[in-house]
Amino acid sequence: MALQPATGARDLNPKQVQQNQHLREQLATVYRHWGYDEVSPPQVERLDTLMAGGAIASHDVVRLVADDPLGLRPEMTASIARAACTRLKDRPRPLRLCACGTIFESRAAEEGGLCIEEKLHSGVELFGVKDLAAELELLTLLIEAMSALSLLEEHQPQLLIGHTALMELVLAPFEQPKRDDIRNCLIQYDRLGLEAMDLEATDLARLVMLLDCRGTPATILDRLAESFGSQPVLHELKRLFVHLSPLAQQQSLTLQLDPTFHPHHELYDGLVFQLVCQGVSAPVVIARGGRYDGLVERCGESEANAGGVGFSFCLDDIRDLPGSSSENPKLESTVLICWSDHSSLEKALLKQTSWHAQGQVAQCDLKPCSNREEAEQRLKTSGCNTIDWLSD
Repeated sequence: MALQPATGARDLNPKQVQQNQHLREQLATVYRHWGYDEVSPPQVERLDTLMAGGAIASHDVVRLVADDPLGLRPEMTASIARAACTRLKDRPRPLRLCACGTIFESRAAEEGGLCIEEKLHSGVELFGVKDLAAELELLTLLIEAMSALSLLEEHQPQLLIGHTALMELVLAPFEQPKRDDIRNCLIQYDRLGLEAMDLEATDLARLVMLLDCRGTPATILDRLAESFGSQPVLHELKRLFVHLSPLAQQQSLTLQLDPTFHPHHELYDGLVFQLVCQGVSAPVVIARGGRYDGLVERCGESEANAGGVGFSFCLDDIRDLPGSSSENPKLESTVLICWSDHSSLEKALLKQTSWHAQGQVAQCDLKPCSNREEAEQRLKTSGCNTIDWLSD
């Protein structure tokens, strides 16, 4: 019998579970205040749903051995979009949904073979809005949710924002296959790869400039306007950042615009973003999201209503941020009921139910104590902080 968990899996101790539950409740409260209804998508889905019409690579999905082509979800957006366009298709739009659950990330292990990482995610999805109003609501909600997590100053939170339309502006002058090669170099910040391509000097200079074109939104938008002129996406981003900047300043959140930013999955076709914090030894992405109108349309929604935006927090990564373990949720008062040889376990159990009726956490010691001093010693190792001593 194997006594170690599978590669990539972890056993969570009671403290970690309590912290995850606290984070989950804090975020759920924010979502509820914004009018988001909770759903629970299945962990197991058909592969064509999980791959979101080719937006998610096959190797990122953990496949199951079954008669039907099934797998474990690598994220929850595709499943929720499927439900929104089928079982929930008659509900009025905008449709606001939230969910919390486990996702399964597949990657190659360092020692070879497959590594499956199981992580707890919490997020929201907004369907039926195709204009900037959706992004304005979503990112305002993201910042409010972030404030509920009580991140520390040392975490240095940074919201990195990009847009697929910016990449299209950059690539517009080029033909295939050079277009894809340039795109890959920009996404991977591969300056040497760009220089090795057969590009005109002016094109190369402009692309190299874009590699370093990330930073303060106002500055980057001005530089992009100089290169591409007046563009609808630039006007939308300017309006977005004008709204977000004071909110971010209140939360000590740094905003950064990167026209070459592109997420791992090909799920998004508009605004994309990541919320990054400083981890123990490297930056950690604690939330990610964006616009995915194409996915909603592939799920069967009409083009006119095929709007979808959303984000997801990784609660395990937030819990493991440096300093977060000391930021425990408020501890409840817990009672340990101890009883002497002159009393009985039956009386202790009845007393326990009376504590529960008052909304108090209480548990019984199942063995008698010879005296109060022995009961006090048991209290120290019980995990409780108050004793109820029954001497008769």
